[in-house]
Amino acid sequence: MTLTNQRAVIFGGTSGIGLATAKALVDAGADVVIASRQSEKVANALKVLEHNATGEAVDATSAEQVRAFFQHIGPFDHLIITLSSSLGAGELRTLDTAVLRRAFDGKFWAHLTVAQASLDTLRPDGSLTLVTAASARGPVPGASGLGAVNGALEAMIPSWAAELQPLRVNAVSPGVIATPWWDNLSQEQREALWAQYAAQLPVKRIGQPEDVAQTILFLINNAFITGSVIDCNGGSFIK
Repeated sequence: MTLTNQRAVIFGGTSGIGLATAKALVDAGADVVIASRQSEKVANALKVLEHNATGEAVDATSAEQVRAFFQHIGPFDHLIITLSSSLGAGELRTLDTAVLRRAFDGKFWAHLTVAQASLDTLRPDGSLTLVTAASARGPVPGASGLGAVNGALEAMIPSWAAELQPLRVNAVSPGVIATPWWDNLSQEQREALWAQYAAQLPVKRIGQPEDVAQTILFLINNAFITGSVIDCNGGSFIK
């Protein structure tokens, strides 16, 4: 299915899953608008995308900035929110609640702020796709905070889909994906951890941003799916 003459907005579209999704949408013929907090990252991403893409620096945690952004860009067809936060990990005994609050600010509240502000200009029968994470439903020690943030978003998907119909509302829940989310680790640490995860997965590799981007593109194109959370995790829930 072609997306020619359709317009997509991606929050968090300057790296990782967001940038891969922007590339996939441009290749499918869509006009893409990317939004991210740092103007330098927006400029670098636009160099990669080369054509059919524009971008603006927007702080997704600022309701005022987000509202102004949507008023400025006008009508569009599809919204993808790939904003992420690596904050919130830790075992219950030592979990820093102040850090977890920041994690909710950076992902849960940011997703909610963007989704709310988009509704006046998002096509009524278009699509809204969120990117959550496998931590929402995967029982991993030390990941309860991450799971709480992503689980809170996933819990809202069916209600949004019922409330906003015919707008289609879905989420993609990635597993371990090779993105800048892991940049707090050294290259050696990342590679060792990714190898460990890959050995445990049925597909015997970790995911790439393009894997998730293709899942997002599938949801945008399939007009008969709404209220769903689609796993893209290499089979990590298979025991």
